[in-house]
Amino acid sequence: MGFTVVVLVVSRLRAKPVRTASGIAVVAVMSKPHRCPHIATTGNICVYCPGGPDSDFEYSTQSYTGYEPTSMRAIRARYNPYVQARGRIDQLKRLGHSVDKVEFILMGGTFMSLPADYRDYFIRNLHDALSGHTSHDVDEAVRYSEHGNVKCIGLTIETRPDYCLGPHLRQMLTYGCTRLEIGVQSTYEDVARDTNRGHTVAAVEDCFRLAKDAGFKIVAHMMPNLPNVDMERDMESFREFFENPAFRTDGLKLYPTLVIRGTGLYELWKTGRYRNYPPEQLVDLVARVLALVPPWTRVYRIQRDIPMPLVTSGVEKGNLRELALARMNDLGLKCRDVRTREAGIQDIHHKIKPEEVELVRRDYVANEGWETFLSYEDTHQDILVGLLRLRKCGRNTTCPELMGRCSVVRELHVYGTAVPVHGRENDKLQHQGYGTLLMEEAERISLTEHRSTKLAVISGVGTRHYYRKLGYELEGPYMVKYLKKN
Repeated sequence: MGFTVVVLVVSRLRAKPVRTASGIAVVAVMSKPHRCPHIATTGNICVYCPGGPDSDFEYSTQSYTGYEPTSMRAIRARYNPYVQARGRIDQLKRLGHSVDKVEFILMGGTFMSLPADYRDYFIRNLHDALSGHTSHDVDEAVRYSEHGNVKCIGLTIETRPDYCLGPHLRQMLTYGCTRLEIGVQSTYEDVARDTNRGHTVAAVEDCFRLAKDAGFKIVAHMMPNLPNVDMERDMESFREFFENPAFRTDGLKLYPTLVIRGTGLYELWKTGRYRNYPPEQLVDLVARVLALVPPWTRVYRIQRDIPMPLVTSGVEKGNLRELALARMNDLGLKCRDVRTREAGIQDIHHKIKPEEVELVRRDYVANEGWETFLSYEDTHQDILVGLLRLRKCGRNTTCPELMGRCSVVRELHVYGTAVPVHGRENDKLQHQGYGTLLMEEAERISLTEHRSTKLAVISGVGTRHYYRKLGYELEGPYMVKYLKKN
């Protein structure tokens, strides 16, 4: 009886339960301010980009103002990675969240353009913040992090297509990186050129293929309402993004263009050469884009975290996702992205729990590879319990561990409020066996349909012990199992 009361009280007191509704605690950290690398080749930054060491916003990283929540925590910590990580973990713990499983998101510009010794220092301290050990290099930090009480189940790094090539990917694998957030912004070559992106759309396609063939999950940043793009052209761009196999990412961050002082776009706006969509038109656009999202894609964010008083023109409300979903309801449209259907999100927002759960399989071609999206779902209520992303790599993979007859699991995730690693709660979906069932089906498909002789997993450092229990062993940065016919 006492235990029940304690659990009830903790769940009632937990602040912002959506923070761990997906089953993990996300900890965002920022690297130190540094200039965008393509200034050296193009002479300037992107026309819409605020922040950075040369901007009006002092002590901010590139593309941030210094007033976003993550930016302010980073500035208070003087951009020290250890202090940022420990401070945020302790804060989430005080708010009542389970922090046994942590995913780091490394923000603050193009991390892979920074010097190698700084990158090693930063990554080493992130892992040490979880393990409590003081390491001398990244390899040592990763080894201790693997056995820490707080598990690093994933590491996301923000980057650009031109800093997402073979050598960069290999280095990020050694860090324990599992997901990449890649700035794309537009699928139009003329828009990329005119906004001074410093790379081509063809480079985006190449980096997506390389990254997926290394096992990474890909989240693209896209910006509607860029200069010289109207509503019709924006919609066509997003149709291309979701339907063209050269794109088709696993996730999306949708960032409507904002006019912020100190940017090139601000000067265009002042002289009348650029105008944002009216608020209602923007809501309508986002609603129609969300209706296009396939069920294997997760929409992570709908707008930037930049405080409204700093926005000269653009998004006027801080709840754009909510407004867009309401507009979808008015239009009779439905959003079926991963986040909307997650069991934890459905429980928090609609008090709905899955009842009859079944295995669902969706196959599609993306980035010159065969993708299989496996999931356990309550199909009647459209609730997603767990998912697995399986890829039969293309012939051009650059990772020696994945060459030949090999398939790779790029993601395994069971949704629902975070449960401690060794815990089990009957009313929670984590640790109930769905992950094992998904892995068994992935092994069957790899062996009998892909004709693969081994299956590799790009695993978070702290989840390697889980795969060892399933018969996998560490091979390079991957957990690997050699497959045999029964």
